[in-house]
Amino acid sequence: MPGPTEAGHYVGGERRRRITRSLLVAAALLALTAAALAQVPRFRGYEDRFRPGPNIPYDGRFTFVRLNYTTLPGGYFYGGLPAWAHGYPIAEQNLMRIMNEVSYLRPHIDEINSVRADDPELFHYPLAYVIEVDWWDMTEKEVTNLRAYLKKGGFLIVDDFKVRGGFGRFGGRGGDVGGAGGGLEAFEGNMKRVFPEGRFVALDPTLSIFHAFFEIKSLDNFPQAYIAGQPVFRGLFEDNDPRKRLMVIENYNTDISQFWEWSGRGLRPFDDTNEAYKLGINYLIYGMTH
Repeated sequence: MPGPTEAGHYVGGERRRRITRSLLVAAALLALTAAALAQVPRFRGYEDRFRPGPNIPYDGRFTFVRLNYTTLPGGYFYGGLPAWAHGYPIAEQNLMRIMNEVSYLRPHIDEINSVRADDPELFHYPLAYVIEVDWWDMTEKEVTNLRAYLKKGGFLIVDDFKVRGGFGRFGGRGGDVGGAGGGLEAFEGNMKRVFPEGRFVALDPTLSIFHAFFEIKSLDNFPQAYIAGQPVFRGLFEDNDPRKRLMVIENYNTDISQFWEWSGRGLRPFDDTNEAYKLGINYLIYGMTH
C-alpha cells in the first residue's frame, strides 16, 4: 500500500496552484468519449447474471477500486442493475481523467477494478469506493476483512445513499422500496459489526480532508444531483479520535458520483460538477497520504 511519501511525490504543488475552474470544465467535457461509451457494460439481469468488467493485475500504479457486494432484495434498479454498480465504470473513469489532468499521479483511467470486501486483493488498494450501502448484505467474512483493511491503513469512501423512504427531486423513491435498504441505520449497523465501539460523527469543514488538494471551505448547500434535502457528511475516525486518521467517510443523502458520471453530457451545471470533482480529488489525495 503506497505510503505518504510515495503518494505525495505524484502531486504537483506548483501545478495545483495553477488549476482553474475552466480547466476542470474542459477536462470534464473531454471525459465523455466514444471509447468510454463503448466500454459501458450492458446490464440485462439481476446480480446472479451480472458480471463487472475484468480486473487488471496489480502493477503499482494507482487503480480505482469499487466494492461490489451481494445486494439485498429490493436493491435492483434500472432493469435489474444491482445497487453497488450504479454509474460503474463511467463515474470513476471520468474522475480518473480529472485526476490525470491536475496531478502527476498517472492513474489507470479506463481500467476500473471491482472486488468484494472479503477479497485479499483489497489490500493492494490504499482506498476503496462503495455506493448504495444500505442494500449491502454484509457477510461475516466481509466484516473481518474490512476491519483488517481499515486498521491497516485503508480508506473507505461511501457515496449515494439516502434517507429511508425519501423522495428525490424527480419523484424517484429512495430507501425502502421493495426490500431492505434505507438510511444511515442500515449501513452504520453493519459498521458496528466491523468496529463495535466505532462512532460516526458529523464532519467539520476545517478537517484536512477538505483541504487535501482543493480548498473546500463549506459543506453547507453542497450541490445535489437529484436528492432533496441537505447533504450530510459523516466520518469514522481511528479510535473515535478526530485528531487521528479518518478511516471511513460517508456522503449521505447525496450522490457525488452522479456529477462525475454525467459530466460532459449537459445534464448538470458545470459549477456543481466542478465542486463534486474537487471533493472526489480531495478524498483520493487524503486516502493516499494518510
